[in-house]
Amino acid sequence: MMRSLFSGVSGLQNHQTRMDVIGNNISNINTTGFKRNRVNFQDILYQQLNGASRPTEDLGGVNPKEVGLGMSVASIDTIHIQGALQTTGVQTDLAIIGNGFFVLDDKGTQLFTRAGTFSIDADGVMVNPANGMRVMGWMAREMDGVTVLDVSSPVEQLLIPVGGKDPARETTIINFACNLDKRTPELAEDATGAQIRDGTWNASIDIYDSFGDKHVMQIAFTRVPGTANSWNAAVNVDPQNEVPTNATIGFGEDAPAAGGPTTFIVNFSNNGTLLSAEDGAGNVSGASGQVQMNVAYDVQTATPNEDGTPVRQEFVLNLGNVGGFTNSITQYAEASSTKMVGQDGRTMGYLENFTIDTTGVITGIYSNGSTRAIGQVALASFPNQGGLEKTGDNAFRVSNNSGAANIGPSGIAGKGEIIAGTLEMSNVDMADQFVDMIVTQRGFQANSRTIQTADQLLQELLTLKR
Repeated sequence: MMRSLFSGVSGLQNHQTRMDVIGNNISNINTTGFKRNRVNFQDILYQQLNGASRPTEDLGGVNPKEVGLGMSVASIDTIHIQGALQTTGVQTDLAIIGNGFFVLDDKGTQLFTRAGTFSIDADGVMVNPANGMRVMGWMAREMDGVTVLDVSSPVEQLLIPVGGKDPARETTIINFACNLDKRTPELAEDATGAQIRDGTWNASIDIYDSFGDKHVMQIAFTRVPGTANSWNAAVNVDPQNEVPTNATIGFGEDAPAAGGPTTFIVNFSNNGTLLSAEDGAGNVSGASGQVQMNVAYDVQTATPNEDGTPVRQEFVLNLGNVGGFTNSITQYAEASSTKMVGQDGRTMGYLENFTIDTTGVITGIYSNGSTRAIGQVALASFPNQGGLEKTGDNAFRVSNNSGAANIGPSGIAGKGEIIAGTLEMSNVDMADQFVDMIVTQRGFQANSRTIQTADQLLQELLTLKR
């Protein structure tokens, strides 16, 4: 008789635990990145009245007689299914599609979260504004003039210095592509429709010195008289200046000295593609590969050298590939035009804005028109994400059964994609929770009836003596 009382008590207690979990789920129905919990029950110890017996020649086997002693909570699981996405338009709001967690630093302790409600603090660090935990990732580094993101290195805080300076960069290469009209001057027209009677084509390109000061490089192409596929090209830097910049051009690794050639010849094949180039000293480019000329000019605003000569700055003029027509200089029977000009110099700028793509790369947008990677947001995955412990503040931490965190960029090793300007909503289903609440209530009521009935039976037993 007493066993039924204790069985009913265990039912009441554990259904109360289940109700506590349901209440927590419903209270977090609008909590960003919340993952709901569920309660699983199991029966507990049994008192054996008679054991089982095997069959004999005369009688069959007998099953055991056992009386259960109630139930207990088997597990309280965290359900890590995807929550719906909500667009916010805030560029620092991040959501994950698929598996993975953002990595946070809490005073030296790594925590993990699905709630990407981040912002930038006064120091430019990306943080969770609710508690100040720092978002972890990798900062970009400059290596040999190339921006590199080393995702194999340990994670660090992400610094986005809005308003920070982007240093000026001198022009080191110009990728120049144009078409020189093959037709005779009497038939050729430029892009505006004007007749080109002298068979010339001029192009101007903005370049930058080490101060970020802008200069103008001008190339004037003139058909070589008496030839079908050769053009003279004259290079000048800042032709409008009163003080000459002494631009020179030539082949070789060293910068052309002042007073050297300022012209070169471009030769084309009968297919209209680049064949070779020849500088003013008679040096000819190779029969294959890229055709690149070295150009040098005086930087009048720089401090002169020790011998009093002006500082000379060098860049490469890339005319394209021999035999190539894409992004190369060509000679076809079409109007002369400059199709593509690209150079790597820039003036100083300030970080005005930034974007975050699906790989978590943070790209800075500067006032000088340049863009470059600033850092990358890290994601973590686990062998058993259900084994993570909840710490509050929408965060999880590693437990003995979750496995170690595998931290890396998104899209690798089972990690999902990052969507900026979006937040992941709670995965709590209200209808499911209300149905579970009804089932839990009925289970609680049934167990209370067990206790009441057992009490009535005991009362009848106590009245037998009267």
